[in-house]
Amino acid sequence: MNELSSGWNHLRGIEPLSLCDWPGRTSCVFFLGGCNLNCPTCHNFDMAWNMERLPLLSREDMRSFLRNRAKWLDGVTITGGEPTTAPNLGEILYEIKKISKLPIKLDSNGMLPEILEDILQQGLADMFAIDVKGPYEKYPALSGQAVTAEAAQKNLDRIFKLAEANPKAFYFRLTKVPILTDEDVETAKGYLPDGFDLTIQNYIPPRRDHALADNEERRSAGNMVD
Repeated sequence: MNELSSGWNHLRGIEPLSLCDWPGRTSCVFFLGGCNLNCPTCHNFDMAWNMERLPLLSREDMRSFLRNRAKWLDGVTITGGEPTTAPNLGEILYEIKKISKLPIKLDSNGMLPEILEDILQQGLADMFAIDVKGPYEKYPALSGQAVTAEAAQKNLDRIFKLAEANPKAFYFRLTKVPILTDEDVETAKGYLPDGFDLTIQNYIPPRRDHALADNEERRSAGNMVD
């Protein structure tokens, strides 16, 4: 496969050392560009929607980094964008595991549960951090009209069943964006299976002139996800 047409073309960033992306672990962070949502509050919008604006991290650069630094790390975090939208994600995860011998955490919005289930079954990731954005009825507004309330509930219900069966492999997060009330947060907490907590994250505002201009351009072009 041509590397430029594969998931490797989505590898658009690295944070060599993070003490906060994987609670309790020292990890590096790889960023995969692209996303299936259009959240108006996204603070990483270039990574999500305009990855071509960001430098490509080559496959060999990733390999070299892991060979040199893996012994100083406790894990590898894969984030985005939305990693599950990258083609051949399993190939990337397999290579990271093979080189680093480290556990992998995958961040996701949970809207492609079949991919997460496949990754879990293949043992290609050890932890899944799932963003629960809010009450199902607010998902259209929260996702930039990319997801209906019904689709959000269907997808997250499947994720919650995976979490019930694999409780040590999942945790859930919510970012308290401005349109969410305290009642909304409590509603979202109520969706989680027994024994799980919802980690509340502080909202980081985007650079609104740039982010909203990009989002409006995408809307007018009809690029919204059904």
